[in-house]
Amino acid sequence: MIAFSLRKTVSGAYGPLLLDFEAEVAQGEAVALFGPSGSGKTTLLRMLAGLATPESGRIEVEGETWFDSAKGISLAPQRRRVGFVFQDYALFPTMTVRQNLSYALEKGGDRKVVGELLSLMELEALADRLPETLSGGQRQRAALARALVRRPKLSALDLAMRRKLQDELVRVQRTFGVATMLVSHDPGEVVRTCSRVLSVEGGRFGKTGTPQEVFGGGRFSGKFRFQAEILSLEPSDVTTVASLLVGSEVVRVALMPDEAEGLAPGDRVTVASKAFNPVLWKEA
Repeated sequence: MIAFSLRKTVSGAYGPLLLDFEAEVAQGEAVALFGPSGSGKTTLLRMLAGLATPESGRIEVEGETWFDSAKGISLAPQRRRVGFVFQDYALFPTMTVRQNLSYALEKGGDRKVVGELLSLMELEALADRLPETLSGGQRQRAALARALVRRPKLSALDLAMRRKLQDELVRVQRTFGVATMLVSHDPGEVVRTCSRVLSVEGGRFGKTGTPQEVFGGGRFSGKFRFQAEILSLEPSDVTTVASLLVGSEVVRVALMPDEAEGLAPGDRVTVASKAFNPVLWKEA
């Protein structure tokens, strides 16, 4: 369990902004920090990782105190079991992929984990190449692998992720079972990768819950016709509720059993309104 209660004043767009965050994240849980730019999401990750110092508060991870302002405790970043992936990847340009991973390995750590991660992230053939010779997607996977080298208790991802890396994140997060906090502005990405959302509004947590609870809000679409991607299907006694990504919005639609038959998350569908009851059909 990761528990934190942190306060820090930062410079906001319209003057000083007080960040006041309190939450718990279970081991193995994937949580999204969702909110507008400048609301404090990345600063929160930096405080957890020890890259920024809170003015007051406490961080406790599985019974170990990482920070306690009242007791004067503040573990150095290298002593915190955190894997941090920055948006620009922050790979060392003069080191190969293998060397980047090895550099992150804890002193005395088992070097086998480097090989395991190279294999898991499909980077074995690229292990001896420099970051500048890799594609954007390959650099993303290398940065994610490096963040997991020390088998962290918390993986903090400040990353504009594409669908391929979203799939990689889900697979790796389930394999390692680490608590993961992901900064995102994309509802579809959050639904695909996280089980809980902490919405960040003006330096505080606002609405929280599952992605469907935070983004769906119980609303059903009444638009005449649009294209969508199925994010999830939730069967109930009578109907199946489909969460759909339409542009950057998530809407929820109730389907009868025959309408839901043959549909699966990831399918592209056309949604049409028929007497105010949405009808879906799968695109060829």
